[in-house]
Amino acid sequence: MSGYSAPTRENDAVQTVRTIGRVAQMLIELRDEYTERRREDTLQQIEQRLDDLVQLHAELKQKIAEMHSGE
Repeated sequence: MSGYSAPTRENDAVQTVRTIGRVAQMLIELRDEYTERRREDTLQQIEQRLDDLVQLHAELKQKIAEMHSGE
């Protein structure tokens, strides 16, 4: 069924992992954009996405810790 996704709990790591994938894809696209046209605003966007990944990393670590504490 197209467009269907299994329901996830708010504290489930699935959503975080999906977001990490989307940000990673954005970084690849920004890389390609920057190599074609070297613009400062593109570098700023890359930096922002890297900051997003740092935050997502912390979020994922917290969710992993919560999973282990619930065992």
